[in-house]
Amino acid sequence: MAGPTGHGETLGAALGDLLRTQVTPRHHLSSYNAKHWHAQLSQLTGTRRGYQALEDAGLRVTAQTLFNWLSDPDYNVRRSYRDLIHTAYENVALVPADPIPDRFKNGDFEISGWVTTGTDRRQRGTRDAAPLRIDGRPGDWTAIEALWTAGELTDDDFEDHFIDDVIVEDIGEGTDGWTFDGSSYTVELR
Repeated sequence: MAGPTGHGETLGAALGDLLRTQVTPRHHLSSYNAKHWHAQLSQLTGTRRGYQALEDAGLRVTAQTLFNWLSDPDYNVRRSYRDLIHTAYENVALVPADPIPDRFKNGDFEISGWVTTGTDRRQRGTRDAAPLRIDGRPGDWTAIEALWTAGELTDDDFEDHFIDDVIVEDIGEGTDGWTFDGSSYTVELR
């Protein structure tokens, strides 16, 4: 029985594709696209979450001041207040990434594509060579999780950390390190 699968031109791209089939990455809500402070403030004051974001950002004004600002888009609002409104707006617009689940980190990864260690170069996942099987349990996922949570996990970073922190922890350095220098990869999670 096949498990979730990711595909990509690099190992990192395939891993990223696989992870996104399991959890939602950090992203910006498309409904939060206002540019002017007044439009941002109007949208924020329309929800309890928006009011909380304004308070968390440090905006402390009276109800009358808030009413004056909302009544007139040309009201002369100090730059420092506009900055706080913008900060609150961005904080509400950004949805944090789902955490990487244990079923992912503790899974078995079957990697198909060109794999090289030393002088041994094979296309894994074919009739001639089984997929490279990696147990995620002994891996150190700390760096991958930190980059994922920050919304900064690139395909290259994912590949580098997966090799150094997961593959090496499971099966060692190989003859001369691990290289994934093909142009098409599939990673299946079991």
